[in-house]
Amino acid sequence: MGKRRKTREVALQFLYQLDLNGEDDPTPHEVEFWARHPVDGSTRVFGDALVRGAKANQAKIDQVISQCAEHWDLERMAVVDRNILRLAVYELLWTADVPPKVAINEAIEIAKKFGTKESSRFINGVLDRIHKELRPIS
Repeated sequence: MGKRRKTREVALQFLYQLDLNGEDDPTPHEVEFWARHPVDGSTRVFGDALVRGAKANQAKIDQVISQCAEHWDLERMAVVDRNILRLAVYELLWTADVPPKVAINEAIEIAKKFGTKESSRFINGVLDRIHKELRPIS
C-alpha cells in the first residue's frame, strides 16, 4: 500500500472520529491523533491538508454529496461512507494534483476496506456523478 493510500485511510479515521463526536475543528485534536497514528513529515502534511480541507469545505461538500446521492439523506448514510465521500469530493473539487480517476479509485478501495459490501458501489456511483457533473473549485 502506498503512503498516500495509508494517509487517506488515517485521514478517514480522523474525520470519522470528528463526525461521531460532533466536532468541526480538527485543530485541538491533531497532536493527539497524529501521535497515535505516526507518519513521516510529508505524509502528515498531506493528511492534515485532507482533513482540514474536508472540514473547512464541509458545508459545500455535503451539499454536493446530497445533490448527487439521489434518494439518500446525508445524515442517514453510514458514517464511514459519508466521510469517505467527503474526502474524495474534497480531492475531486479542491485539489489539482490528484487526477479524478485516482481520487475515485482510492475512495472505492478504502470503502472496500472500511465500509460494507455495498459501500464501494455506492461511493463509485456518487463520485462518478460528481465527476461528470461538477467542475473543480479553485
